[in-house]
Amino acid sequence: MTKTYSRFLSAFFCLFLAGLLIWHLLLPDRAQSETENRTLAQFPEFSWAALADGSYTEKVEKYFADQFPLRDSWMVLKARSEQLLGKREFNNVYLCGDTLISKVQTPAEGLVEKNLSYVDRLAGNTEANVVLGLIPSAAEVWKDKLPEGAYSWDQNGLLAESQVDFLSALAARREEPIYYRTDHHWTTLGAFYGANALLESLGKEPLKEEDFTPETVSQNFNGTLYSQSGIHWLTPDTIEFWVPEEGLHVTSWRSGEAAPAALYDRTFLEKKDQYSAFLGGNQPLCVIQNEAVTDGSKLLLVRDSYSDALAPFLAQRFSEVHLLDLRYYRAPVSAYAAENGIEDVAVVYSVQNFISDVNLVLLTQ
Repeated sequence: MTKTYSRFLSAFFCLFLAGLLIWHLLLPDRAQSETENRTLAQFPEFSWAALADGSYTEKVEKYFADQFPLRDSWMVLKARSEQLLGKREFNNVYLCGDTLISKVQTPAEGLVEKNLSYVDRLAGNTEANVVLGLIPSAAEVWKDKLPEGAYSWDQNGLLAESQVDFLSALAARREEPIYYRTDHHWTTLGAFYGANALLESLGKEPLKEEDFTPETVSQNFNGTLYSQSGIHWLTPDTIEFWVPEEGLHVTSWRSGEAAPAALYDRTFLEKKDQYSAFLGGNQPLCVIQNEAVTDGSKLLLVRDSYSDALAPFLAQRFSEVHLLDLRYYRAPVSAYAAENGIEDVAVVYSVQNFISDVNLVLLTQ
């Protein structure tokens, strides 16, 4: 390599970096990444103390990384390059043919045992029947799809503690599209099988698939694993609504006060987070009432986001289904059950959330 050529490359590289910097400075900062479905870092406020402890420079570095021009395109290019080199794990997501499967990390020591004990303490603090339902992730049900030698925490030991046998219900239909290919949630079909597993554990008559007419509401759903992995070239998922809204009354407590809501919020179908179309996504408390069920039966779901797709099916067998999210609801669960005359309480969590959630201690109140 000649000196002239070396100087040319150095000058070209410097001009390239300078151009990116100028481009970055001219572009307005983005508050949110629709692709990654997260808030982006903003330029930090300067202080001498932050500069001294290193936190200021860390935040500046994070800011430039988040606001980098064409960040989404660079992420895709990086993932494509790594795929060509034989890589199959992308930011804790495995590429399994046409499907993305989230790696389940080993939980913090002692957290699983603590969370199980909190469910036991809830059962001791209420007169209601309490059952634990743990939903296996795709890494368990579809483990044969994982790349050879891929690590994912073994869920079987924990699933044995579940009183609702979601694992058998899903594993028996593993050839069907029971999980999304670009998202960590189960599909509406998977939620249907899960609902029957829970209904049977509570002594309720299971639902019949032929009683529902699925409505395809989206064919362009790219979920959380799409965002997390940078794998943006797979065919998008399809979202279906199965349960008709007629006869169901939904009330939400998003701001602390009761307000009318809907079984499906179709405005989310025009956004990145399309899964939130089920019940409108995360909220402290939500109640579904079915005027066709007149026996006064009430179910309380202490839940994560998997129950958004599950609850419409459960509402076919209960007069009321109450959904309570411990991330936002802080009052005692046992008191809520007593005040509302609830006889059945189901703590329903995906394994991935159960082994990492630190809010389950609130069950002991």
